[in-house]
Amino acid sequence: MAKNFIDEKSQQLVFYASRFLRGQLPHHELHLFIWDTLEEWAALNNRPLSPPAYQERVFWHLLHQLEYWPEQQLRQNKKLKRNLQLCLGFLVGKGQRPVNCVGLRP
Repeated sequence: MAKNFIDEKSQQLVFYASRFLRGQLPHHELHLFIWDTLEEWAALNNRPLSPPAYQERVFWHLLHQLEYWPEQQLRQNKKLKRNLQLCLGFLVGKGQRPVNCVGLRP
């Protein structure tokens, strides 16, 4: 069940985050998606006990970064944007595993 959640939400996260980074989605919409995702995760009855797979770690890392950094940093910091885009590429299967990606389950 958790793997299905991560698979589904990864696709949605890519959709929201990529549009936000291209300036096609307001920051508050991204923020609402993130909090809705966290609420849905909290409501899951069957949370995994095993360590997360790398896709899940990248998912949680990306979610945290998008919520942690202020909008201005997310839009203007080139290094941060590059790292976010590496995570997005990995989640859609078009990139290598990002380094220094420490995503933990909430």
